[in-house]
Amino acid sequence: MYNRRRRRLADDLDEIRLKLASHFNEFEDYFVVDSMPLEVCKLSRSSRSRICRENVYASPDKGYCAAQNSHYYGYKLHAVCSVEGVFQAIDLSPASVHDINYLKDIRMQISDCTLIGDRGYLSAEIQLNLFESCNIKLNTPMRNNQKAYKKQPYVFRKKRKRIETLFSQLCDQFMIRRNYAKSFDGFKTRILSKITALTTIQYINRFIFNRNINNIKISIT
Repeated sequence: MYNRRRRRLADDLDEIRLKLASHFNEFEDYFVVDSMPLEVCKLSRSSRSRICRENVYASPDKGYCAAQNSHYYGYKLHAVCSVEGVFQAIDLSPASVHDINYLKDIRMQISDCTLIGDRGYLSAEIQLNLFESCNIKLNTPMRNNQKAYKKQPYVFRKKRKRIETLFSQLCDQFMIRRNYAKSFDGFKTRILSKITALTTIQYINRFIFNRNINNIKISIT
């Protein structure tokens, strides 16, 4: 009963998360985009697994994680956070979907800002489209063999690590990779609940206790 009620309230939960995030990000000009793998079962069991397969369009599949140099079966969590470390936009896709495809939908969620990403988001066509449609300046490292190669500014490379730290906190302290869901709605709601919990703690840290928002382990009672 509790899980069914929580799944029905997923949209309201996301609305609460966005309202909390707006207190941090309303006037933010710089954001960071990245993705992380979310495994639903071991690769060896993927052919017979029925987890999250009730809808074809939302079924998990096999993908590759360059950061871990490994293949896995499940989803990708795509996310955009401020340079301060507050999630603004999140989405899930099957593991095989390339990171660059997430940028096609991002224009509905942010605008008039600089978006910092890694080489997975390198695309001159997408970069031009984002700038022309919603004034988003996409900044990614160039490939070493590209014409007129320039190294990404150090400040951008440093800020890009903020979202990697957030992903680590979600894995270590919120156990976001621990999955007990059997349906995609259940899986999606669990992920959203953990990210909303993180944003809530950040809000309490800043606006109630006036301390570092990313001290996640500290007591809030």
